[in-house]
Amino acid sequence: MPPLAQWPGDARRGVLGVFTDIDDTLTTEGAITPDALAALGALRDAGLHVIPITGRPVGWSEPFALAWPVDAIVAENGAVALVRGADGQLRKLYQQPEAERAANFARMQQVLARIEREIPGARRAQDSAGRETDIAIDHSEFTQLPQARIDEVVALMQAEGMTATVSSIHVNGWYGSHSKLEGARWIVRELLGTDLETQLDRWAYVGDSTNDVLMFAHFPHSAGVANIRRFLDQLTHPPAYVTEGERGAGFAEVARALLAVR
Repeated sequence: MPPLAQWPGDARRGVLGVFTDIDDTLTTEGAITPDALAALGALRDAGLHVIPITGRPVGWSEPFALAWPVDAIVAENGAVALVRGADGQLRKLYQQPEAERAANFARMQQVLARIEREIPGARRAQDSAGRETDIAIDHSEFTQLPQARIDEVVALMQAEGMTATVSSIHVNGWYGSHSKLEGARWIVRELLGTDLETQLDRWAYVGDSTNDVLMFAHFPHSAGVANIRRFLDQLTHPPAYVTEGERGAGFAEVARALLAVR
């Protein structure tokens, strides 16, 4: 991973929007830092679109979608989006129809109970009450699970026919074809009426862990904040560049790089 300083100015100049992970990318120790929050505002003021895409639940994301200077927040790994309307109220947009969501939710609760019953130390994430389209097992936020147990959780989810990913804090599982990448494509269609695939070189992605690999592989302009190095041996595709700063400081570094050429 070359340092962010090697990102060519001409390439940065063409970027019109930024997708970013939240946990350990925008946040540090669970809270957004002043420099990261200011970076979001500076990007928005410069006319760039800013859309966080997270594995966090939609309920957890609501206050941030209201308070942060962003176009939208795509939650639960691409399944649901929060968009602030002209009246200041939030709208929820879903990729799956209501009946499908209800059926999937019932199945996922059974899988969640099985995981907690069969895998020693596995516990649902404390933000689970706000989840509508996925389940999450805590491995590093309030509970520490060794890698072997994390692997068992992933394997059990997959055996139950679920998609499973590992973030810096949770193991997420869901039914459906959505992902962070599909969520990015979807929200660009919904908000901007354009096809993201025709504009990939005009968007950047910032992340920090293994569940960002699909985005790193797809976006030519991608950056990992410095704490991604702890996942290096698990990354099947690294980001194009890496920041000097960790977490929120790293995101602010990406914002400065984009703003410096405008």
